[in-house]
Amino acid sequence: MVYRDLRMLVDPAEYEAIGGDPFLSGFIEGFEVVPFPYLVNLTSVPEGVGGFYDGETLFLFDGENYTPLYEESMAVLENLFPRDKVIFLMCGGGGYARAMKNMLVALGWDKEKIYNVGGYWDYDGDNKVEVARKISDTDLRYDFYKIPYHSFDFGVFTKK
Repeated sequence: MVYRDLRMLVDPAEYEAIGGDPFLSGFIEGFEVVPFPYLVNLTSVPEGVGGFYDGETLFLFDGENYTPLYEESMAVLENLFPRDKVIFLMCGGGGYARAMKNMLVALGWDKEKIYNVGGYWDYDGDNKVEVARKISDTDLRYDFYKIPYHSFDFGVFTKK
């Protein structure tokens, strides 16, 4: 089994408008963070949420098809989301996880092996690892080094 959290360290989308947090202020132990906005372009965000990541991605979604933008796009996806494993997906509120499952299924993954377990913002279990720490009444620090985070250097990939 693999466990993937699909949030960014700092998401430019204004999720605080819907009660969320644009900062990855914590994670669930056992989950590795793979930022969904780096995998595929965002075609929508929840109503009321402005601004979102519009930089480089591994795939382009045109509303119907997913097109790999780099020679390595599928290999990266298969490495992070192995087809032979059961995959548990989560994010802040559940939207990135839903979109990730849709993408994987559209690209040939078995939908019976992929589970959207919802959002971190609603989780209050024992496996919660806090990353944000209060420095003062108005200042937080984020210990991002604690997070098992997958980053992408698009400069090492070969454009199609």
